Amino acid sequence: MNDHQLAAHLANTAGQMLVELRERLVTQGVSQQEIKAQGDRLAHEYLMRELAAHRPDDGVLSEEGSGTDGPSGTRRLGMQRVWIVDPLDGTREFGEYPRTDWAVHVALVVDGRPVVGAVALPAQGVVRGTGVEAGAGAAGLAELPAVPRVLVSRSRPPAIAKWIADCLGGELVEMGSAGAKAAAVVQGQAEVYPHAGGQYEWDSCAPVAMALGSGYVATRLDGSELVYNNADPYLPDLLVCHPDLHARVRAAIDSFPHS
Repeated sequence: MNDHQLAAHLANTAGQMLVELRERLVTQGVSQQEIKAQGDRLAHEYLMRELAAHRPDDGVLSEEGSGTDGPSGTRRLGMQRVWIVDPLDGTREFGEYPRTDWAVHVALVVDGRPVVGAVALPAQGVVRGTGVEAGAGAAGLAELPAVPRVLVSRSRPPAIAKWIADCLGGELVEMGSAGAKAAAVVQGQAEVYPHAGGQYEWDSCAPVAMALGSGYVATRLDGSELVYNNADPYLPDLLVCHPDLHARVRAAIDSFPHS
């Protein structure tokens, strides 16, 4: 398998395992907290095992903190190719059965740039990514609706998202994980996903690779490039949007009244 195929395969398989695990644990009456913990562990162990088998010479950075190097380690920093994975993006949503807005992220960065990525939405039966195998680019860019939709978290909607929606004459739409939001933009279910509440590299790497590979805009909120495999994996802000709205979104962000 090439890198695109591998990313899609790993994200999809981990996702299927998570769906089966959640169904079983819900039937058994297991608590939400335990469902989340078991899901994180299962997907992380699977991805670490498979990446070690298929790409033993590459670095790995996982939210769960192990691999060839943990988030605070330095060995991966000297590697040209590093896989950045979030075994379960949207852990809260995963625990809240039957919610479907959670994801599995598998991405590859080369010299810090996200060149391969797959986002699986297992409860929706969807995998999107950088490569025809993952469904990217098959339908082209989605058409813009009359009222743009701006995605926000249910629990942490950033003020700038409301500002952008107001500037565009749009509406706010609540959704769970970062991967689910970015995939919604790529699938034409929304047009703008701004994030300002703090994230780490594993939260955005695969979604960004997927969005860029599908012809969408993905940058920092200030318009600068997203660069990965840094010593500090904290990468707090993100913008994913339809390219035909980018100029208007950029103008809205630039006019945002900072306190």
